[in-house]
Amino acid sequence: MTGCGSHPSDGDAEGAKGGYELVGRVVAVDPEARTALIDHEEIPQYMPAMVMEFSISEGDLKVLKEGMRLRGRMFATDDGYRLEKIWPIDAEGEAIVGQAGAALRQDTVIRGRNAYREIGESLPDFALYDQNAGVVQPDRFRGQQIVLNFIFTRCPDPKMCPASTAKMMQLQAAARELGIDNLQLISITLDPEYDTPGILNAYASSRGIDTANFSFLTGPEPAILDLMSQLGVLAFPEDGLIRHTLATILIDEKGRIIYRTDTSGWEPEEFLKRLRRPETDPARPS
Repeated sequence: MTGCGSHPSDGDAEGAKGGYELVGRVVAVDPEARTALIDHEEIPQYMPAMVMEFSISEGDLKVLKEGMRLRGRMFATDDGYRLEKIWPIDAEGEAIVGQAGAALRQDTVIRGRNAYREIGESLPDFALYDQNAGVVQPDRFRGQQIVLNFIFTRCPDPKMCPASTAKMMQLQAAARELGIDNLQLISITLDPEYDTPGILNAYASSRGIDTANFSFLTGPEPAILDLMSQLGVLAFPEDGLIRHTLATILIDEKGRIIYRTDTSGWEPEEFLKRLRRPETDPARPS
């Protein structure tokens, strides 16, 4: 087991003191001022329903769209109010994510001690939200090769999640140079309570990541825990850290797991030599 985590941020400390759950609809977004106008519902024992301006993080601003319904955590500041922990409210999307999560839970229970998926088995079905708050399912990538791992944005250990993300970026660039245009990269958060779509968006943006074929996923914690179980990743909180094992997994165009490495020392070449080139159809090494 390896540890990585972070100390509570100022926002976390303020959240421990209070803050209010808010549900509303986006009226307008001002990226330059980093604010959004929200028509929110009544906040019981605190504030009636009204239209208000909130300061919004850069990552969340990229997720918000006019007319979008959302829920988030509201905090009072010296300059007004800010909104954090923003999640989309979309009945259709929530139904897809909920149904997929329930099916994944049932599958994990049925598989029991055999929940772990071996080489040759298929990637489990799931539905999560990406860094743009869109719903993502494996069928979206059918016919594509996938390299998948698990990270979380607050990881402070440069040898863990930051290193894994850097190697995924190197793999993305190298595959592009070789003309491998059917590759998708996926990083699933280990910390869904904190890693909202907006946080993941900011994480990718701050690193200059091209998200055209690199998705960062989050969603209900039970679904992520079931995915971790089926893909052989262990994690638990300890002394303010998240201690976890590592897994970087290659899935072929038919959705089958064909290779994995469980260390932080992997190199992009390990996956490049197993990726199918568009002009040929070579047998991959085992």
